[in-house]
Amino acid sequence: SSYWIRSFRSKGSAMSSIKGSAKSLVDMQLGEISRELFVNADLYQQEQAQVFARAWLFVGHESQVPLVGDYIVSKMGEESVILTRDQHNKLNVFLNTCKHRGMKVCRYDEGSTRHFTCPYHGWTYDLDGALLNVADFGNAYQPPFDRADWGLHRVAQLANFRGFIFATWDKHAPSFDDYLGEAKFGLDIALSPWDGGDGETELLGSTQRWIIPSNWKLVAENFSGDVAHDVSHRSVDMTGIGPRAGAGRRDDPGRFTLAGYPGGHGLNFGIIDVTKPRNDYSASPATAAYFRKCWEKRVARFGEMAGPGPIVGTIFPNMSFHGQQPRTILVAHPRDALHTEMWRVYFVDKEAPPEVKEYLRGYYVRYSGPAGLTEQDDMENWYYATVASQGVIARQFPYNYMAGLGVAGTHRLVPGVITQQPATSEQNPRNLYRRWAEYMDASSWDELIGKEAR
Repeated sequence: SSYWIRSFRSKGSAMSSIKGSAKSLVDMQLGEISRELFVNADLYQQEQAQVFARAWLFVGHESQVPLVGDYIVSKMGEESVILTRDQHNKLNVFLNTCKHRGMKVCRYDEGSTRHFTCPYHGWTYDLDGALLNVADFGNAYQPPFDRADWGLHRVAQLANFRGFIFATWDKHAPSFDDYLGEAKFGLDIALSPWDGGDGETELLGSTQRWIIPSNWKLVAENFSGDVAHDVSHRSVDMTGIGPRAGAGRRDDPGRFTLAGYPGGHGLNFGIIDVTKPRNDYSASPATAAYFRKCWEKRVARFGEMAGPGPIVGTIFPNMSFHGQQPRTILVAHPRDALHTEMWRVYFVDKEAPPEVKEYLRGYYVRYSGPAGLTEQDDMENWYYATVASQGVIARQFPYNYMAGLGVAGTHRLVPGVITQQPATSEQNPRNLYRRWAEYMDASSWDELIGKEAR
């Protein structure tokens, strides 16, 4: 694919419109990324087909639909979708639009139902998506059409990863495990119970939703491993919102270790010395005791491999998470080039005592979400970067992603392309935009897989 874009090769030069590839906007060798990625409406529209119609996207958690007939309305890119549990106890994800005239068949955020009835003309669908009833079907449709061809549109593939539901519209996409590649190592740790066992997690309450005046990619790169923006949270650290007495917003997560993957995923691990005792969550004795018990089980189960734990990460394109403190998933849903709809959920061990869950709920929402102190810092940064990047002059100058160029290596405990020094390396944002350009230019998954292999 190709696009009408602006050229920025000579800093300070006049802009000129040229026809080229998305790759020309992402200079991996120099570490320069065009501002067009964050403000250009034409690129945004192309992303919906090239990225969001092909990638695996986060939809929800199985604890949101525990019983037959339960549903939530979620999003995949710009598309409204329904996650529901059908009469056979199977999870399904459907496009939330009636096949008759396009009306949303489900207009509530969450609930329980026996079927989905379109409020426009009354077409009714079963929990498995099948078209059950059409008004005046016997009289109005002669000859009758085959209702089996007019059920709700189902996603091409669905994956349940430790209770977290992902889906893709593309039948040619690789399996979710293959899509993750070695990033599965970190995501599995982040989404598993604290003790690393086979227990379950559950969400705390419903989804927080709000809109920010910034492009979705600024959010994705922030959580992929942008350590340098820590300076923005200094006031939060001084306030001391964390789970221990005194300053800080979290306990010591260990040595920062950036890990990037061919699929565009980026994680920032903390690596803990498992031979030393931990005193996390000291501000809550009940939480500290539960965590300590889980940590001891984890070390007994994994030994030295219990040390690495993802602090934050982004699974390409737009699912970001905190894996330690807090424990939360943020999906940056695209709305237009300059706006993103943020959906954040928080999760805990299902078997954690009620007192622990309640303490964590309070800590999590102090930290993240529309009222969270760190999220407010981030949103202010993204907003002013967006405002200052829209002008004719500003667009002449690329963003600088040069930190840590050429220093990446490997690590014996953590798979992937690794950087520990400098901890402020921008390897993961660079990696995200490399993969973004590949999606934008590739015509098929065969082509994307080929580029990933290289």
